[in-house]
Amino acid sequence: MKKVLIVLLLLTLSLVGFVSAGSCSLQLSLLSQDPYPAVPGEYVKLVLQVSGAENPSCGEMVFTLPEQYPISFDSNSSPEVRVQGGTFVYDYQNALLIPYRVRVDENAIDGDNPLKIYYKLDSVSNNSVLLSNSITLNVKNVKTNFEAYVKNFDFTTNILTIQILNSGKSNIDALTIEIPEQKNVTVKGSNRNIVGSLDANEYTTTDFEVTPVESDMLLNLFYTDKIGVRRHTNTTIHFDPTYFEGRKSQQKSSSTWIWVLVIIVLVVVYIFYRRYQNNKKKKLHS
Repeated sequence: MKKVLIVLLLLTLSLVGFVSAGSCSLQLSLLSQDPYPAVPGEYVKLVLQVSGAENPSCGEMVFTLPEQYPISFDSNSSPEVRVQGGTFVYDYQNALLIPYRVRVDENAIDGDNPLKIYYKLDSVSNNSVLLSNSITLNVKNVKTNFEAYVKNFDFTTNILTIQILNSGKSNIDALTIEIPEQKNVTVKGSNRNIVGSLDANEYTTTDFEVTPVESDMLLNLFYTDKIGVRRHTNTTIHFDPTYFEGRKSQQKSSSTWIWVLVIIVLVVVYIFYRRYQNNKKKKLHS
């Protein structure tokens, strides 16, 4: 009879433990992603929202976001978060927030990338349960690349014309070109020009007044991407002013100026001649 009572007692305790474990029901979802979309090669902050964790019967909960394509953790960051059930309050709401800061692979594919999350429940009944869930990381490469060339140099004004091509896949805004201080490069006037918006595979030009010295010239390019982030990159162009000496277009321009000066001189001479004639006539009639 005693053996029967012991068996019934153990069965009852096990049933109580099963009910306690079963009463811990968690729902896990991705609350936010910053920035959205994520940019390849940069960091993104993921905030998970867990409901149901306010139940003390959940015991210790271990949430793990393992390294998986296309995310990775820094060496000082942990993919594991441990929380005790029923020991938190957030804005008086029954929701647990778990933040992760991860780096996105520089070769991440544009679009939705599924991520697996694991969470383990060590309930108060000593029953351990391992569960998993999936969230989606949205990725888009909003960065762009540039190609720059010397298009023209005018020896009469020392104006250097630079051509810039947006060779990437993303449209950009507020493009600004700067020639920073560097060896063998002297800029007269402003060393920074605001170009404006530039669509993918489109080009524009900008002018600077520089001294005609052959050099490799560093250009800083600043632009705003489609998620509103101000970015900076640079490129180098080779400037050799001798390429632009003796060009037909400049010869025509010089000859045009000569003819303009000749015409101005003739007009001035004619005006003085007319005045001289008029004064001479007045003297004859006086």
